[in-house]
Amino acid sequence: MASRGRRGRALAREDKPLRDERAEQQAPAPPGPVLPPPPPVDYGVFMQGLVQAMQTQAHTQAALQAQLEAQNC
Repeated sequence: MASRGRRGRALAREDKPLRDERAEQQAPAPPGPVLPPPPPVDYGVFMQGLVQAMQTQAHTQAALQAQLEAQNC
């Protein structure tokens, strides 16, 4: 029975350095307020907006190119 107590103490001593190492490995908490997670992204709506923006850019570029060619004639 006495040996069981010694082994228990030895294991406790071995666990302490592991706990110390784990504490050192954890990054410190960032300063400032904790922000809530961002809302979920609806990729369908995002892609529709992206396509619309690209189409608008293409039309604007074509109109500007036509204006430039009309001024040079």
